[in-house]
Order: sequence, then structure tokens, then C-alpha cells
Amino acid sequence: MFLTIPTAMTWTRIVAIPLIVGVFYLPLAPATSNLVAALLFVVFAATDWLDGFLARRLNQTSAFGAFLDPVADKFLVCASLLVLVHLQRVDVFVALIIIGREIAISALREWMAQIGASKSVAVHMLGKVKTTVQMVALPFLLYDGVLLGQIHTRQWGHVLIWVAAVLTVWSMVYYLQKAIPEIRARVKR
Repeated sequence: MFLTIPTAMTWTRIVAIPLIVGVFYLPLAPATSNLVAALLFVVFAATDWLDGFLARRLNQTSAFGAFLDPVADKFLVCASLLVLVHLQRVDVFVALIIIGREIAISALREWMAQIGASKSVAVHMLGKVKTTVQMVALPFLLYDGVLLGQIHTRQWGHVLIWVAAVLTVWSMVYYLQKAIPEIRARVKR
């Protein structure tokens, strides 16, 4: 099923990228750009949960949707991180850790699937927690203001993105540990 409601929602996360980036190039007040970018990120990030829910609920799961969903998430996160590095709200080191891990684990999963061992690197709760922390940190950093008169989003976002970086490394080590026995078994053959 190439185009279902859930898959169309997944595509919106990819379409959102130029919108989120483009907001910072419009002749808007910085606070307005920050607000619009943060709101766009939140709305489109929410489609990650919603498309999975609808795919199961409407019985519209597909191999293509399962492939596209994490790709869309990674594009959205990486694009947002690059914008935040450009705006000097995220350290380059943090962005490299998060983006590098996404590339490495995606490659590992692809290779493990090719050798018939994809279950050893299936999504784990640690990866879900990492993603959740990222998805809270990024709109906080995009907003870069005081929320509800009390929450200094840059400070909280900065702490959360570093927590996400630590969880990123931890989850990468976890997945590599799960893959190593399979890799060793294949190399010995």
C-alpha cells in the first residue's frame, strides 16, 4: 500500500522540513519565527504517533510504511538539529552524536536485515525513550523563549538535548551489543 492515510501522514513529516527551515528565512520577527517553527515541529512530530495508530486501527500497515516512518523521523530530527546548530542553540558535537548514531544504526539495521538477523536490532524501549527526549528538546530549542511565563525553553531544551545525546550513545551501544553475536556468527562461516 503505497499511499494510505498513515503513509500520507508520514510523508507530511518529510514535507514539513522545508517549512520548518524556511520559517527562519522569512522576514518575520525572531520570536514569531521561533513560535511558528516550534509549532510546526510539534504538529508534524505528532503525526509519528498518529500514523502508527491509524495504520494499526485501519489495518493499513505496509512494508513501505514501516520503511518510510523511521526515515521521515530521522529527516525531521536531523534537519531541525542543523537549523539549531546554525542558530547556535545546539552544540555541533551534540548534533554529530545524534546524526552519526542515526546513520550508523540505520546502516546496521539494513545490514542485519540482509543477513536475516533483523530481530537482534529491533526497536528497543531505550531507543523510544531517546526519541521522546529528542522530540521534547527540539521544539523547546526552536521556541527559544519563556513558555507559560515560567519555563525557559532554551535552558530546558539544552539539558534535554544533552540527555538525548547520552541516551543516543547508550542506545547505540545496546544495539551494537545485540548485533555483535550475529556478526561474529556470520564472519566464522
